[in-house]
Amino acid sequence: MDLGYAWRMEKTSGKTGAAPALADCQSQPDARQLRIDKVGVRGLLHPIEVRDKRHTTQDTVARISLLVDLPKDFKGTHMSRFVEVLNAHGRLVHVENLPDMLHELQRKLDAQVAHIEVEFPYFMEKEAPVTKAKGLVDYQVKFDAAAHGKEVAFTVTVTIPVTTLCPCSKAISAYGAHNQRGYVTLAIRSVRAIWIEDMIAMVEESASSEIYSLLKRPDEKFVTERAYDNPVFVEDLVRNVALRCNRNPDITWYKVEAENMESIHNHSAYACIEKTVAG
Repeated sequence: MDLGYAWRMEKTSGKTGAAPALADCQSQPDARQLRIDKVGVRGLLHPIEVRDKRHTTQDTVARISLLVDLPKDFKGTHMSRFVEVLNAHGRLVHVENLPDMLHELQRKLDAQVAHIEVEFPYFMEKEAPVTKAKGLVDYQVKFDAAAHGKEVAFTVTVTIPVTTLCPCSKAISAYGAHNQRGYVTLAIRSVRAIWIEDMIAMVEESASSEIYSLLKRPDEKFVTERAYDNPVFVEDLVRNVALRCNRNPDITWYKVEAENMESIHNHSAYACIEKTVAG
């Protein structure tokens, strides 16, 4: 038997005519009549480009969530469309494109509300205070953009590691004082864009000392003594940052949280201030 003929017979022996339409389960009605506030995809890793105060831009990798609301009448949303919207903006996502992406999500998914959350490490080169040795310090940043109809709200959150030294320990001890690493999470909304570097500076200037990645012995001596000369409770830390936020005319809302990983306790100390600034 001619093998070529047998292959042709196999290829032409299948069903003919148009393929049947595939079921669209997501668009089916749902009898439970419950609206869903957020539905979509989370954990997408994607390269992004953000503004860098010193170097114009910085390339990094973000973990992205794309979400919309779902009316009570629909059983589900079309998950593939979220990825289509993300990929439509090219290999590299620019932060300035987020409003366009939000409105595209609303259109493609027939949604009133859309959310994009972008979390990424941001790097700054810092000089040691005495030797000027250079090293990179990473900070965790999150952009949270939300569109309600045509209105877009944008929140920037930065988590900054700092050193804190306990005022009480210093006051009651014959020598020394316990200190620890603390983490300050500062979230803001503003009428104009505020540099990530400026948010970091607001926090680091409020602590006992800032954190470095590279310290030689003269630097370590300097940082240790600076922290000893600037003791702060966790309450002092959030108040210091809040005062700096209050003085910035561009900030319309902020939330500052501080958590000290106590070195003499098996728990952490925490404080928070949230405020809407009158325009």
